Amino acid sequence: VQLQASGGGLVQAGGSMRLSCAASGPIFSRYAMGWFRQAPGKEREFVAALRWSGGATYYADSVKGRFTISRDNAKNAVNLQMNSLKPEDTAVYYCAAGYPGSMPLITRDQGYTYWGQGTLVTVSS
Repeated sequence: VQLQASGGGLVQAGGSMRLSCAASGPIFSRYAMGWFRQAPGKEREFVAALRWSGGATYYADSVKGRFTISRDNAKNAVNLQMNSLKPEDTAVYYCAAGYPGSMPLITRDQGYTYWGQGTLVTVSS
């Protein structure tokens, strides 16, 4: 599976941005797809995840209520709609896919096998 992330860029605080991650290759029902981010000087952290079968979603507390993860079955893609963006959301965002099983691995990068190249999101104050 290869993952291609797109949609990053520069946005003002309070604005919105939509990231997409397209998968080339089959997405099996046991897969989960997730978004992680890494800010300068910080470790990579979990943002959101979605189970392909059933569509259960998971969010980091820092983005809950502002970000929405969704899937596009026809495009084999997962999207991340980011609203009410804050400067602290500035980071390189990575999409990932794999078989993380149950919690807590679905929120850990160790739970994912395939990673996209990352897309930079910059939120200006």
